[in-house]
Amino acid sequence: MSAETHLFPCRSDNFGVLVRDPATGRTAAIDAPETEAVERALQATGWALTDILVTHHHADHTDGILALKDKYKCRVVAPAAEAQKIPGVDETVREGDTVAVGDLSAEVIETPGHTLGHIAYWFGADRLAFVGDTLFSIGCGRVIEGTPEAMWHSLLKLRALPGDTRIYCGHEYTMANIKFAQTIEPDNAALKARAAQAERQIADKQPTIPTTLDEEKAANVFLRADVPAVAAAVGLPGRSPTEVFAEVRARKNNF
Repeated sequence: MSAETHLFPCRSDNFGVLVRDPATGRTAAIDAPETEAVERALQATGWALTDILVTHHHADHTDGILALKDKYKCRVVAPAAEAQKIPGVDETVREGDTVAVGDLSAEVIETPGHTLGHIAYWFGADRLAFVGDTLFSIGCGRVIEGTPEAMWHSLLKLRALPGDTRIYCGHEYTMANIKFAQTIEPDNAALKARAAQAERQIADKQPTIPTTLDEEKAANVFLRADVPAVAAAVGLPGRSPTEVFAEVRARKNNF
């Protein structure tokens, strides 16, 4: 593994991440939630910002772009489908494109649902996935612009990545997500273990991410809509995973 990462909190509940290639020194910010937090992270690490990799157009992921670009002259990479809504874009990418950060390479995965053009960045050699607001620790993003069917298929794309992939998401929602998930799968042993782990992390003032894909597949009800027990738990035995996912997401919206 060659990539270096630095996770930091920003705004009220966002996460920011820096990804650095030690061979070349090139450093990417995954989204730019706010200028000051990114700059504090750069100062803490001593890294020099060269790139911003944007997952989607929402302001709490893009507000810092222009100020950072003006100061550091960094490249801004963004989803082609949302480029018109994102400031300062230099390069647009689509499904299957690759983005280089020095000698590091990320594959672009289109994950519509939260927004229509949302993308994730998969650094396969380093088993790192930066998933924005599509997949959360024990949760998933609200379906704002897309459809439940689109979001479920986006989650399936992410679920197909190697199990040891470390998942970096855009917000600290873990405990709220766990409380909801327990209403669907109260006897899920992996979920119980994750709840205990998250409580310890929060008590120690530590972030609850990254998580791993294997952990999410075992405990995240939104990745488990094709598990018969989950369908039965929401009163939809024998129904399609898309229908089950839509019901689970609707319940979370009202939780």
